Amino acid sequence: MKYKIPLLLSFVLFLSSAQADNYPNPAGARTNGLAGVAVTLADVWAVSNNIAGITALKKPAAGVYAENRFNLKALSTVTLQGVYPIAKQGALGIELMRFGDKLYNEQKLGLGYAHRIGPVSLGLKATLLQLHLEQLGSRRAVALSFGGQSEIIPKLTFGAHIFNFNQAKLASYQNERFPTVMQAGLAYQPSAKLLLSLETEKDLEHAADLKGGLEYKPITQLALRTGFSTARQAATAGVGFVSRQFSIDYALGSHSVLGISNHLSISFGFE
Repeated sequence: MKYKIPLLLSFVLFLSSAQADNYPNPAGARTNGLAGVAVTLADVWAVSNNIAGITALKKPAAGVYAENRFNLKALSTVTLQGVYPIAKQGALGIELMRFGDKLYNEQKLGLGYAHRIGPVSLGLKATLLQLHLEQLGSRRAVALSFGGQSEIIPKLTFGAHIFNFNQAKLASYQNERFPTVMQAGLAYQPSAKLLLSLETEKDLEHAADLKGGLEYKPITQLALRTGFSTARQAATAGVGFVSRQFSIDYALGSHSVLGISNHLSISFGFE
């Protein structure tokens, strides 16, 4: 059994690289159209991206998100998320995610709560993580995440988030742990049609990634997006359509070495 542990860890590290060293992956095609800029956004996908953002939802919402990275079936992800507001300033969020195939897969079950106090929203989430490699077994751990958002001045929002601040252990071999990832960013919205975002992301084991995104709405129902990521050497583009409670978003990502990724998400807000 001892030789299996290093093999499992090596395989996990290979897949992490194939996913552009970006764990946890941002959820939602809107976010991926902005090159992964997520920490300042407030929508149903904030359950994964920054739990504090779910306080902006005043009615229950649910969404499904699918992505395929670099046209490889083994690098496909499906995510289900839901938000349920409680009281006046709080909300609960739930997340279900599966990545991979029969040979190797990752699964997540997350549950979080966020509360708004004046202009500040704070949230805490617990995520049950499972890694499975066929014939070599599974590893499970619970990762804790904490996030915050605040409108510093009108039209300028600050967000920060840390994933796995408890440094959940993957295996005792060489004290391997799940990644701990910190994010901080600003979003400026000079008008209802334009959103400019800048964010930095730091994995404790990797160099910092600087990401920028732009969202433009020529009409209320239509959004056009683009973004860049320095560490991943990636450029993205996306489009979104909103009709009352229903929204659909698509994003296309291009990596300088690994190729094209596709992202699609659909969400619905309940009356």
